[in-house]
Amino acid sequence: MVAVSDAPPSAAPVRLRPEIAALPAYRQGRPAPAAGYKLSSNENPFDPLPGVVEAVTAAAEFNRYPDATALALREALAARHGRSVDEVHIGAGSVALLSQLILATSGPGDEVVYSWRSFEAYPGLVTVAGATSRTVPNRPDAGHDIDALIGAVTDATRMLIVCSPNNPTGTIVTAAEFERVMAAVPSDLLVVLDEAYAEFVTDLDAVDGLPLLDRYPNLVVLRTFSKAYGLAGLRVGYALGGASVLDAARSTAIPLSVTGQSVAGALASLAAEDALLERVRHIAVRRDALRAALRAQGWDVPVAQGNFVWLPTGERTAAVAERLFDAGLVTRAFPPEGIRISVGEEESVDKLLAVLDELVGMPQEGPST
Repeated sequence: MVAVSDAPPSAAPVRLRPEIAALPAYRQGRPAPAAGYKLSSNENPFDPLPGVVEAVTAAAEFNRYPDATALALREALAARHGRSVDEVHIGAGSVALLSQLILATSGPGDEVVYSWRSFEAYPGLVTVAGATSRTVPNRPDAGHDIDALIGAVTDATRMLIVCSPNNPTGTIVTAAEFERVMAAVPSDLLVVLDEAYAEFVTDLDAVDGLPLLDRYPNLVVLRTFSKAYGLAGLRVGYALGGASVLDAARSTAIPLSVTGQSVAGALASLAAEDALLERVRHIAVRRDALRAALRAQGWDVPVAQGNFVWLPTGERTAAVAERLFDAGLVTRAFPPEGIRISVGEEESVDKLLAVLDELVGMPQEGPST
């Protein structure tokens, strides 16, 4: 058996990039306890559709490499969105696509601009590329500060990320706000609109990046099958944008990282889209009811448009998350800012509300753990 060292990266016997040695590795949330609920990963709580399971099972040629271009899925998405096949790129989740786009645009001396707090992978992906993050604080309502984002763009900026709905706060960027961004930034600056939760949006004012692609050659829109389509374990997402930009991203990709099973599952999910989006509607209704109940308890929950809600618990974050875990509810804590809670099984909602009703009025230092 090979021993695994617990020594920190700085103790490695070889020379490492110092920024990588200091970079925390990704840590997945704790598993749910017995009879508990995992509300930490924004997963779809519904079981996979039988037809999707059958399609994935039928693609069980593990001894063969998959189509490296995921052509069948690209063709299906191109036809659906009125794009050419070269204007569609498939990756192992939208986070892989983000990594490829950052590598294609940004290196040492370059900057990537985005709001913060936002998707937790952004800082690490930028650091791995050797570039520098230039972050803009969210507004008091937890949304993107559009004027500040525009103002943060400099000659060193190579990529601007807009996340709508924003993970983990759940707030949207409106269509009018996004138009302001595109009108203000240089036409040769890549703007990535990260719409991993687009299917859950019910606010008619929210930006929809897909109709904007013909107007803005410097725009790339990211979507995923992990959330609304319930394929988190298969790791498949897609990017839509100009062929030359996506060709550059393809050049940075690890070959064959999208499996044949992932493609089969995504194609079957597109065929079963009506049934899957009916599930999404149920989740959105459950989300809105959960937010309303939390606000009635006294929690200052921002408007939620993903499949999660955000509790701004401040210095109490770690303590509140631990109390929830003790009650069988695994959530995603971001000390000292807040807690993201995925909208899970219907049975989890009453339990969640009961625990949080006890915690809402506790002093800022938080309950004892």
